[in-house]
Amino acid sequence: MSERRPLASGDVLAHRYELQDLVTEKLGSTTWRAHDKVLNRNVGIEMISSADPRANHFLSAARESTAVTDPRFLRVLDLIEDEQQHHLVIREWARAFPLDQLLAQSPLPNRRAATVVAEVAEALAAAHEHGVYHRRLTPHQVMLKQSGAVRVVGLGVATALSPVGRQDSLTDLQAYEQLDVQAIGKLLYACLTSRWPGAHVDGLRAAPTEHGRLLRPRQVRAGVSRDIDTTCDRILGTPPRHHAPPLRKAADIARTLRLSGEDDDLFDDQPSLAGLSSPDLLRLDPVIVPGGPPPGLEPPRRRPKAYDPAPPTTLQRGKLRARRAAKGDRGLVLLGIIGALLLATVLAFLVGRSTNDSASPVDRASPSRVLPVQRVVDFDPQGEDGSENPEQAKRTIDGNMRTGWQSATYLGSAELGGLKDGVGIVLDLGGPREVDSLRIRLAGRPTDFSIYTSSPTATKTPKTLTGLRRVAVLDKAGTDSSVSLQSGLLTRYVVVWLRSVPEIEPGRFRGEIREVVVRGQS
Repeated sequence: MSERRPLASGDVLAHRYELQDLVTEKLGSTTWRAHDKVLNRNVGIEMISSADPRANHFLSAARESTAVTDPRFLRVLDLIEDEQQHHLVIREWARAFPLDQLLAQSPLPNRRAATVVAEVAEALAAAHEHGVYHRRLTPHQVMLKQSGAVRVVGLGVATALSPVGRQDSLTDLQAYEQLDVQAIGKLLYACLTSRWPGAHVDGLRAAPTEHGRLLRPRQVRAGVSRDIDTTCDRILGTPPRHHAPPLRKAADIARTLRLSGEDDDLFDDQPSLAGLSSPDLLRLDPVIVPGGPPPGLEPPRRRPKAYDPAPPTTLQRGKLRARRAAKGDRGLVLLGIIGALLLATVLAFLVGRSTNDSASPVDRASPSRVLPVQRVVDFDPQGEDGSENPEQAKRTIDGNMRTGWQSATYLGSAELGGLKDGVGIVLDLGGPREVDSLRIRLAGRPTDFSIYTSSPTATKTPKTLTGLRRVAVLDKAGTDSSVSLQSGLLTRYVVVWLRSVPEIEPGRFRGEIREVVVRGQS
């Protein structure tokens, strides 16, 4: 019996949902962004093979999560059984950014961090009232919309993908609630410090500890509000410092964060030592400050030079010379020159504005289409000679699926033999383009890769990752992967960076990119 072709971008499910972009693959399930052809809207589709013993549990868990009507959770719109040998859960689609991408840049301000985590805590409190638990809350599961609204994804996923036949006892349910409460505290800690307590999660480094105890946020980063720092310790502290009562309910955490202040003064009795630079802060001898009133001063006998008027500046001297030159015939000539300069400035401004309006680099009104690639080169910044099969790079845009660019063969490890972090190709779009998505055809599986982009004003082909921005990461990719990028992304150079490559023979690993298609506006 032949195996059925795996689902790919462009397939239509239930005569209605057209698959567009593969978002994630984990624990035997996949998540796609799809287009609802009936209601003309984007939806998210979570699917699992009908042959998987967890398939029926997958649907029942999604059905149970519909009891939670809090708008901060993505709603379940439809449940479909055995569609092209898959069980489907259709959810609403949120156009938002994962919190982990923001925290990778910098921590959130105090008030913003408290507001975001309070929203998450209120949503989970509503879920706990219905006996539904998240159990996998991390920054990647929290989405922030441009309007500031918070969305939580993944509710019920952990329950759906747990071992088949397991019956949760009352003790298990209480443990699940405390697991969510601890995750809320860790989320607050991450928002304040860009660190995750306990381990590396979603690209965030592990939070520092001292003698096995987690350091408070105020000890890791300066400027953290005292109220919010105390709230975080009341959730994660074992026990909390200063005999403070612990917070063990999501609703209590939300209420406390809503009442937290900003702290006008940022003095801390246990300040962070990360930013010390003045030698006075480390000296051991006491600094004696004179006390008592200042000594009396006798009035000076003559006016100090400090009270003399300041000498004229260059601008003031220029104005004085201009006023003197404006007298007589020279004044008329000077006024004529000034008038001509003003007229030339106005004309240049008008011409420049019309040119910018008519020659805008991107026509945002144009529909999304396949963007032409002007040139493709290999990208090997960590190699000895800086190149890897450069003559094959152009095969990735020739439309021939039987040829492509191949990396070198690495021995012993799929992570390029441990010799480098990655290798790949650079696509030159010829100028600033708004890129929406990429479709990448690979040989073999699995492959881990990332997508980097340059600034739209870049004119030289990048030779290193310095100055590039990582916009997408996909692990365990198959031979046909679609990557959706954030809206409004302008760039000229797109880098496909292979981090882990398939095994072609026992102990021998090699990556191959056969075709790359870039879609967007130009």
